[in-house]
Amino acid sequence: MRTYRQDAKTLELPWPFTGRSEELERVRAASAGGRPGIVVTGPAGHGKTRLITEAVRGLDHVRVTGTPEARDLPLAAFAHLLPDTVSLHRAVRALSGVRVLVVDDAQLLDETSAALVHQLAVHGRTRLIVAAADGAPAPGAVSRLWTGELLPRLPLGPLPPEDTARLLAGAALEPLTVRRLHQACRGDLRLLRDLLTALTEPTPVPSPALTGAGAPSRVPGAVFTGAGVPMSAWEEALAGAGVSAPAPGPAALGPSDGLTLLPGAGLAGRGASVSAPGTGPAGAGVPVSAPGAALGPSASPVPLPGTGPVGTGRLESVAGTGEWAWRGPLPVTPAVRERLAPALERSGPGERDILDRLAFAEPLPLPLDELDERDLEALERLEADGLIDIGEQGAVTLAHPLHGTALRAAAGRLRARRLGRAAPAYGPALDAERRTLVRQMERLDVRPVPTPVGEWLVAHGIPLPARYAEVRARFARLRGEVREAAAWAREGLRPAPRDGGCRGELRLAEGCSDEPAGPDDVHARYTAVRLGEPGRATGRLPAGSVLARHADALARGDGPALDRAAEALAERGFTLYAAEAYAQAARTHRDPSAARRSRTRAVALARRCQGASTPALAGLVLGELTARQRQIVTLAAAGLSNREIAEKLTLSVRTVGNHLYSAYTRLGTADRTALPWLLDTPDRETA
Repeated sequence: MRTYRQDAKTLELPWPFTGRSEELERVRAASAGGRPGIVVTGPAGHGKTRLITEAVRGLDHVRVTGTPEARDLPLAAFAHLLPDTVSLHRAVRALSGVRVLVVDDAQLLDETSAALVHQLAVHGRTRLIVAAADGAPAPGAVSRLWTGELLPRLPLGPLPPEDTARLLAGAALEPLTVRRLHQACRGDLRLLRDLLTALTEPTPVPSPALTGAGAPSRVPGAVFTGAGVPMSAWEEALAGAGVSAPAPGPAALGPSDGLTLLPGAGLAGRGASVSAPGTGPAGAGVPVSAPGAALGPSASPVPLPGTGPVGTGRLESVAGTGEWAWRGPLPVTPAVRERLAPALERSGPGERDILDRLAFAEPLPLPLDELDERDLEALERLEADGLIDIGEQGAVTLAHPLHGTALRAAAGRLRARRLGRAAPAYGPALDAERRTLVRQMERLDVRPVPTPVGEWLVAHGIPLPARYAEVRARFARLRGEVREAAAWAREGLRPAPRDGGCRGELRLAEGCSDEPAGPDDVHARYTAVRLGEPGRATGRLPAGSVLARHADALARGDGPALDRAAEALAERGFTLYAAEAYAQAARTHRDPSAARRSRTRAVALARRCQGASTPALAGLVLGELTARQRQIVTLAAAGLSNREIAEKLTLSVRTVGNHLYSAYTRLGTADRTALPWLLDTPDRETA
């Protein structure tokens, strides 16, 4: 029996099921005998159908699906299970022998089908696994399944960033692109797949006669997604730098604010890709801040045509990494247009004008006091509908990262020139973000803080000042996001390939050097604690700090205190440090159950550290396994299937499965993807 539905358009198999281990266990438990079932709810595209499909895999079950086309036809969803003419009472009797009934898109059921599902839940003979989308009107009989407490409800949130990264692992995307896709899709996996497909499709090259020499290729179906600053703005900036502007293209271009070209850098023409460090002249044809330049308005980076917000938006290779990056505009696919309808179809007085002004102000917010009093009612409506966010200081921004692109694309030429006439100054905003990150690190607090300007500029291929990129890399590394740290360091090396700070952070993120032991570097002194030598850090860490508490607990061999220190580290955003502290606690605990709890927490946190490998995490508790279990677990962690392991070791598949089950029990995990974090596998990054 096939337990997935192929895409009718692409005929491709679905992505591998990733994450959702707790939710999967809840649905499986609800499918077991003696349980009434469960209702899984969540926004469209969050993976409700896939979760249920995985949960009932191997079970004898029947599936029905609601559709918009059959919403007015009585019992249409059950047409393949019931006679042509049947009463509701007889339908209940006919389905009473079904052990497990999966109801997909229950919000689209006709009223009679919804009543049938409700009656089956009341009778309790059939276990119901129901999926219903949030935000769509559902028949009363469906909503009463959980509001009437007939079935438990499982709200399905968006896939966490680390699971999104694992889902996209086969695409070899660099981490900043993965983060951008995750933020743009907000848990909508169908949109994620649609965007990735659009980004990897080949782009036909238009005729120069139609687009002008050097004009960027256009994505099929895509429209103008630039920042909308009038042509004269970047022409004047180029003229001021002593460079003649290329011929205008079909789209308005990104903002200009104090253009600076690297010495010897020429114009490579529209659509020219930016060379990564070591692959050629840094930033050739891309206006960037000169090395060491201050982050004032005059040093704000500016895009050239085809290198900033305008261009194809396709994936480009990241030199020396084997990874691909998405820099440029959003492919405007049918799925994207569907998600953008709430913003594009606003017709209330003043609403579309406010949305357009916010779109052309991106990535900077629009101060509330710049809006007319007549706009307040429109702002209230937009905020109530979740289209805008208003900060505590009165800064207004678009709520969804896709809306700005779509609104700029839909604006006409004249409107784009008018709204984009004022070139924004990114420098002060970048400097403010950098100071905030530095202040957080000084306070030993690396919890996420909003940094929209830097992320927006990177997403659109605009080079960043090296000082900013160095701080972003350090902040990410301290959070345990080692691959993101390396990516930020490379961004800083694009305009300044010899910058020492970014080079140092890149080496640290890649595990090629130790933390520099400067007199004021707390984290360099804390390295001794991470290596299991707390005595070397005695009296050298800030008194009372979470780092000092970790060192003290390790020196005393106090397992519970190590657990508390790990929890405090995790609360402050030090995910990798917390994983190491839990791993140390697992080795320290005398109580086996306490050791298993610490080990499980260490594994869970280490999975969020983008493959970081440190001495504290190496070979985590592998010594508890038998020799055969260690052998099988090592092969499973390397990616071999049970059948491949059986063939390699001349065992039966069943024997391999039994050994793995016993190993999972001892290791405190039931997730095969967690195994690489329990072993010291060679393909993981060090930090």
